[in-house]
Amino acid sequence: MTLRFDELARDGQARKGRITTPRGSFTTPCFMPVGTRAAVRTLDTGDLEALDPPVVLANTYHLMMRPGPGVIQLLGGIHGFTGWSGHVLTDSGGYQVFSLDPRVDDDGATFRSTYDGSAHRFTAERVVDVQLQFGSDIQMVLDVCPPADAPAEVQRQAVDRTSAWAARARRRFLERSQDHPAGAQFGIVQGGTDPALRVESAARTTEVGFEGYAVGGLSVGEQRDRMLAALAATVPHLPRDRPRYFMGLGDPVGLLESVALGVDMFDCVLPTRLARHGTALTWQGRLNITNASFATDDRPMDPDFPTGPATRYSRAYLRHLFNVDEPSAARLLTLHNVAWLLNLMESTQDAITTGTLDRLRHRVAESWTHPAESSPSRTFR
Repeated sequence: MTLRFDELARDGQARKGRITTPRGSFTTPCFMPVGTRAAVRTLDTGDLEALDPPVVLANTYHLMMRPGPGVIQLLGGIHGFTGWSGHVLTDSGGYQVFSLDPRVDDDGATFRSTYDGSAHRFTAERVVDVQLQFGSDIQMVLDVCPPADAPAEVQRQAVDRTSAWAARARRRFLERSQDHPAGAQFGIVQGGTDPALRVESAARTTEVGFEGYAVGGLSVGEQRDRMLAALAATVPHLPRDRPRYFMGLGDPVGLLESVALGVDMFDCVLPTRLARHGTALTWQGRLNITNASFATDDRPMDPDFPTGPATRYSRAYLRHLFNVDEPSAARLLTLHNVAWLLNLMESTQDAITTGTLDRLRHRVAESWTHPAESSPSRTFR
């Protein structure tokens, strides 16, 4: 086994755990910043080393298009290419492919590159091969992720194809692992917001047998109560001795509600995208630093996060940087937002250990409410 999960503490269904791989170990629940094209937007590897995230994500679709898996493999895999020695998880790129209106059949998906219009084809096996060339520590199988409002027959077909592709991907992964250094492989559960379909997909995915399991196809625009109901139906059917990963979720309330249901790992580009538009994550909720009311405000962005990497700068100064289009503005807010979410997860781990998770959930819910109580769109990925 290339990945081990050990449960360290519980508070209800929430759990604090440790994931161990050949590269090292990290503690869950955890948030993983997204470096789609092998870089977290506006940050460099030195920034990541200072932030010390447990895992950084990269995207198979984008890296297969540019610079290509052969280049990355030649330059030492994803770790040598980026100079990052920590854990890397690569998404399959399926979400991006299915947003391109591909031609899909039971064998795979044919699509055109957003970079140059060239034709390409993803199959379960091809996606495994590319990620092995990357040398990622955790790779995701190719799945079918339909829109949130897709009709029942589309969701049914997505579950069937995702299950079939998972079995093929697992066979390819195990075959190639015999003569190729391999990390861990996670299967993905689909099923929309239909609890029964979620349970079926979880059973079919776990039957294949993976090192970890992800919940896909949620946080794609559905109401939060429907998202949580589908998640609550899914998690009990995932093995307790394996990590559980919610793909594409990054809002603080959603994170804590999902942790309470037993989820261990999360990712989203929300902290970086919000930062580029002048929005900071704080213990008081979202803060739009470009607001005119901050023109002479000498307070830090979040007085309740004194160890944040941008604490030395006043709101007035950060607002000034954005108003004059200074590139450092987006970088400073990105550093802050990523650090803030990592700190939230550390606080969550502590709360699980001390049995005070409900208190933390209440605190965050008091200051953070998403518009119309809907979950953030998966377009953030």
